[in-house]
Amino acid sequence: MRQGYHVSNEETEEPHIPESRHRKGQQDTAENIQEFGTAKIPTAKSSIHTMVIIGQIEGHVVLPSQNKTTKYEHVIPQLVAIEESKDIKGLLLILNTVGGDVEAGLALAEMVASLSKPSVSLVLGGGHSIGVPVSVATDYSFIAATATMTIHPIRMNGMVIGVPQTYEYLDKMQDRVVNFVTMHSHISDKDFRKLMFTTGELARDIGTILVGKDAVDAGLIDEVGGIDVALRHLDGMIEDRRRKPRRARAEKKEVQ
Repeated sequence: MRQGYHVSNEETEEPHIPESRHRKGQQDTAENIQEFGTAKIPTAKSSIHTMVIIGQIEGHVVLPSQNKTTKYEHVIPQLVAIEESKDIKGLLLILNTVGGDVEAGLALAEMVASLSKPSVSLVLGGGHSIGVPVSVATDYSFIAATATMTIHPIRMNGMVIGVPQTYEYLDKMQDRVVNFVTMHSHISDKDFRKLMFTTGELARDIGTILVGKDAVDAGLIDEVGGIDVALRHLDGMIEDRRRKPRRARAEKKEVQ
């Protein structure tokens, strides 16, 4: 059968695709491959929203154009929309980040932690520096077996004024990070600070690198796993949330 012609008989039941639409589809696919390096992904309606934190978390300073960044002013409205949407029942947060701006990272982490809907995070590749609070902000967290997490003290770039107030400010910023991580994971304040100030593991800095299961053993991440187990766990959390109101009503009737 030539393209653009339709043959209809008992043996052939293929749907007729107009030549103009077929060419447009080929053109769209070619444009996606040229612009993004991938074919167009088919969309399907889902009750789970997937959010990806990649590269460097960009804060109040715009990073160079060659850097892969996640802009916090783009992510925050998405989180608000997730909370308001009646169609979205859960959030899957995927991270492969080197860290970035401390205040921007903490802002994202606080927003994720304050969502009323079930959330699951999955660390792929890396969840370093300020990516650690973001990765533990969800209700449950996963890490790939080969993914890494770097934990180190707060650092500042650029000109620093050498006065006591500067160091006090750094201490307060560091306390904010430590308090958030220990509040949303199973690691203690003492153990987390010990990992932050370990020497000998990083070439030019103090800190610790945790690989896969090490992050779970330390109490930072809940479980080692990939996209399959992360989605299944989130589906289970959504189903439990859906059943809870019914269970509550049933228990209330039994009490009466």
